[in-house]
Amino acid sequence: MKGQVVLITGSSSGIGRETAYRFAQTGAKIILTYNKGKARGEQAEKRCRKLGAESTLLLHLDVTDGKSIKDAVKKVLKQYGRVDFLINNAGTGIFIPFRKHTMKDIERQIRTNLEGLIKMTRSFLPHIKKGIINIASAAGKTAYAEMSVYCGTKFGVRGFTQALAEEHPRLKICCVNPDMTATRLTGYEGRPPSEVAEVIFKTVSGMIKVAHGCDVDVWKIMK
Repeated sequence: MKGQVVLITGSSSGIGRETAYRFAQTGAKIILTYNKGKARGEQAEKRCRKLGAESTLLLHLDVTDGKSIKDAVKKVLKQYGRVDFLINNAGTGIFIPFRKHTMKDIERQIRTNLEGLIKMTRSFLPHIKKGIINIASAAGKTAYAEMSVYCGTKFGVRGFTQALAEEHPRLKICCVNPDMTATRLTGYEGRPPSEVAEVIFKTVSGMIKVAHGCDVDVWKIMK
């Protein structure tokens, strides 16, 4: 992975941050993004450099904002001229009974987890050279109570990924599906995010074989 340009959304914390660290260790060129956590993003970028990243680029990115996405494209192309791998990791979830969801709760999850991921992919697609990895979820394969909207978005990510792969057979396109992972989203309960990052890295690097457009389930790999 040395010298390859890897863009990871939502990489100021959690799975995204650990994924950035894992690729940095191989000498990749790391593009990190944050939405609200600028200080965390700066710390993650600094750590990537210490771990051996050939270079880094830290961007403010709100995947629910089309202008923010367009600005990110311009900055990435200015510095690197391409993206080898796009890892769509940014996401959010609200885990309460559906009847208690507000309209804003619903919009936030759909616009971040599904619409934002699709728009990021569309905007960067002409500049992606090797592959797209979409971070879906175990909740995109099995429905869970009090996760109705979140499940809907993650099922949608998997459907989008499968269709996209049909259109672009020369790119590596697949989903990585974490189970419960210790991030802010879960109250820091679950497996270490570094384990998910390792699965993402092995998927991108080809150490884990996956059929085109299909799923890599973290819990099956990290038994």
